Amino acid sequence: MSNAPKVTLLTRTGCGLCTVALEQLRAICADYGIEPGTVDVDEAAATDPALRAEFGDRLPVVLLNGREHSYFDVDEPRLRADLTR
Repeated sequence: MSNAPKVTLLTRTGCGLCTVALEQLRAICADYGIEPGTVDVDEAAATDPALRAEFGDRLPVVLLNGREHSYFDVDEPRLRADLTR
């Protein structure tokens, strides 16, 4: 499945909203046979400071195929629609 969508959650240690979003993403993505990835923006800042600069103040952020899809909350209806395409 090389064309499988890639779902990534931008997160940071100690982020309660991030924990909830990851649980939601895992449940949604399981329906499509994919596993969401995670990127800790604070850890990634060592090699990619722009990531934290762009997203660090509004975590969690859901990326779909590398593009911002939603932040703070998982937009489940929209994500399901986009994963079905």
